[in-house]
Amino acid sequence: MPQFSDRVEAISISGIREVFESAGEDAINLGIGQPDFPTPEHARRGAIEAIEAGKTDAYTANKGVLDLREGIVAKHERDLGLSYDPDQVIATAGGSEALHIALEAHVGLGEEVIIPDPGFVAYDALTKLAGGEPVPVPLRDDLTLDPAAVEDAITEDTAAFVVNSPGNPTGAVSPPEDIRAFARIAEEHDVLCISDEVYGRIVFDGTHRSPAEFAPEQTVVVDACSKSYSMTGWRLGWVAASEERVERMLRVHQYIQACASAPAQFAAEAALTGPQDVVGEMVETFETRRDIVVDGLTDIGLDVPTPEGAFYVMPKVPDGFVDECIERGVVVVPGGAFGEHGEGDARISYATSTEEIHEALDIMAEAAEAVR
Repeated sequence: MPQFSDRVEAISISGIREVFESAGEDAINLGIGQPDFPTPEHARRGAIEAIEAGKTDAYTANKGVLDLREGIVAKHERDLGLSYDPDQVIATAGGSEALHIALEAHVGLGEEVIIPDPGFVAYDALTKLAGGEPVPVPLRDDLTLDPAAVEDAITEDTAAFVVNSPGNPTGAVSPPEDIRAFARIAEEHDVLCISDEVYGRIVFDGTHRSPAEFAPEQTVVVDACSKSYSMTGWRLGWVAASEERVERMLRVHQYIQACASAPAQFAAEAALTGPQDVVGEMVETFETRRDIVVDGLTDIGLDVPTPEGAFYVMPKVPDGFVDECIERGVVVVPGGAFGEHGEGDARISYATSTEEIHEALDIMAEAAEAVR
């Protein structure tokens, strides 16, 4: 009999992937978190020109190409007024690796990591792979993370807590006063705040703020080009933090990855430093789709908080609704895939065409009627 590590045995295949890969070819996929827009032309040209110039044939620096890291620094200054040095940035293989090295570098065996519930599936799994213990904290009724609940969950074993705004799977945006409170909690309790800001450019209502604005020494920012620039397949993300924290995360990164893909790094540099109007156009489209989906689900009779960002809604659904949708050819993800407190909900992505959204809403209305 083969023997496997306890850490691997403690996790399972992502519920999102299970649903996605079980769907038929003709299904309308509202289950995957992937923008349906092409990667911006200037980003693709950045990779192509680098390949043709022979810049992608060898390893880059472990932290990534300097021009890319300077572009990341400029992005954070432009969006949030954050001041980083290029040495405070590591380019990673997507946001997932960024989360992985942040947890590996900061979480000791048996130490606790407070995570939102429901929350992105990787938080629980990557905490366990780092040898830590996830501590899920239920969200408020509006699906935002309550700073008071996070503070109440802190113990002498707490190493870190995760903030994700705008949120996956909820689309919720934390208000500025909550972001300030998270920063205060990190400083007063001397615990790390891991701020997952992968959806930070996709905001319709409210304002995206970062705990790093208020507690830079206690915050690791995780970000990526995947969602804002429709570059999920390029696998390019990053961490930004104090030099001391970056040096520890680099120790993990250099052994598991060496460096992010060189072509992806040049594509990301072009995306971050080139025209930004494509981002605004994409966000406007997502907002229009959000309104269609929220109105449609409300008409069906579902209770759905209006998301302020990302491209997800998370309504409460009747028993059997998700299965009925999938059987009828519309893929949605059961809320339980994102944590115990997601049970009874469903995550619906509107990162698909308006035509398919209208068709899916008609089918979801039939599914809801069938299980009532």
